Amino acid sequence: MRQRLADETGRIDKVAPNTVALAYPSPYAAGMSSLGFQRIYRSIQELDGFAAHRAFLADRGDLPGANVPGVLTYEALRPISSYRVIAVSVAYELELAGLIRMLDAAGIPVNRRDRGPEHPFLLMGGPLTFSNPSPLLGYADAVIMGEAEELIGPAIEILYSAQTRMSQLEGLAKLPSITVPALHGSQLASIASIDNDLLPAWGPIRTPHAEFSNMFLIEAERGCSRGCSYCVMRRSTNGGMRIVSKEKILSLIPADAPKVGLVGAAVSDHPKIVEIVNELADLGKKVSLSSLRPDRLNDAFVAALARGGYRTLTTAMDGTSQNVRLRLERKAKETHIEKCAMLARKHGMDRLKLYLMVGTPGEGPEDLDECIRFTTELSKIIPLSLGIAPFVSKRNTPLDGLPFAGIDVVQDRLAQLRSGVKGRVDIRSTSAKWAWVEWVLAQGGEAEGLAVVDAVRAGGTFADYKRAFGTLETSGARTPVVRKLPMIAA
Repeated sequence: MRQRLADETGRIDKVAPNTVALAYPSPYAAGMSSLGFQRIYRSIQELDGFAAHRAFLADRGDLPGANVPGVLTYEALRPISSYRVIAVSVAYELELAGLIRMLDAAGIPVNRRDRGPEHPFLLMGGPLTFSNPSPLLGYADAVIMGEAEELIGPAIEILYSAQTRMSQLEGLAKLPSITVPALHGSQLASIASIDNDLLPAWGPIRTPHAEFSNMFLIEAERGCSRGCSYCVMRRSTNGGMRIVSKEKILSLIPADAPKVGLVGAAVSDHPKIVEIVNELADLGKKVSLSSLRPDRLNDAFVAALARGGYRTLTTAMDGTSQNVRLRLERKAKETHIEKCAMLARKHGMDRLKLYLMVGTPGEGPEDLDECIRFTTELSKIIPLSLGIAPFVSKRNTPLDGLPFAGIDVVQDRLAQLRSGVKGRVDIRSTSAKWAWVEWVLAQGGEAEGLAVVDAVRAGGTFADYKRAFGTLETSGARTPVVRKLPMIAA
């Protein structure tokens, strides 16, 4: 921990009468690569009378060198159990396991109903709230829904000024876009949207120990103007795409930052993105974009990316065939992707990497055959990698409620792809079994969330999750999603 602190650049050191434990339920490398986590850190540090002390799911680098029990904050080497408030950012469903491990290690009851006034107040939020935060409701005393920049300050002030746990809950319940399970039950508050003048988010801390090593993270835009039917951030969420001006982006980037990460759901749709990348390259900075759409990549754009240090061009193929992409409301066509391959080769890149899903609605073996044919042809242009994830339906999307394709089905399709492109295309895929676990939580509620406790404490294997979710079905506590359990088939 001390070495990681010593290697950080841009940390906001602050002494304040009130301190908040800001926790991330994944290791330090992931947490410090989260722009949202860093943005809330900055919000608390800018709040009069308050300071944020960071904590992460333990890994080897979190050992402080002192015999201090529990989960410790970086800034104070202090157990998170000793803080009045723990603010937790959760990015996706499977991070619930990390949350449980953190709370167990800290000696804090994981179920909110088991905590008393002597325990910290758990205030939760993060990207998961845009989709389905219901699995959090058994753990969180309160959940900030959506964009939290304008709510985190008032929420913390209430938590530190209120004299009792009930007055804390009642005070938070009066704020917009905060769900208080003890008072609201399973009813979720609306998703918050901040004033555009507060954009962009940017991360003050750079560190070589983050997944994005020594990279300054900043939003180029927020939201998306597109209507992809599977995506939580489609244009209907919080007013669609909100652009940050080129001038504002460039003005906020530190002169000594060697690498810049431009973040957003649709960064390549920024009207001046090529100018931004070129101007950063002129300053000698390496540039990374969080999203590249194949229909936006032209010669000037790929040339700018090459100047910014790109050696692998990464974009989204999304579906296994053109018919699948049409059903998903994706604009990418084979001609766009083929052009990307040609441009990557032209500008001296080593590889093209494509992301896509399998197990999407209506997909059949013939769609996999089309994918094999097309990617084989692409591999003749430039070395090709496929990053594959099983389709998981999410709340707040047009495909909400659709069943998981089935573990056996997904595994068969992955096998079909691997066999069809063997020796020509490199394939990396996420687990079909863990995608099913993600789907149960993405479509589930508080009962599914709390079932993760049993799974984690039993060892955290897939069999443990399958058993924990199955127990809900026999106890009668299961929400409607559980009736789809036979789809797992393995």
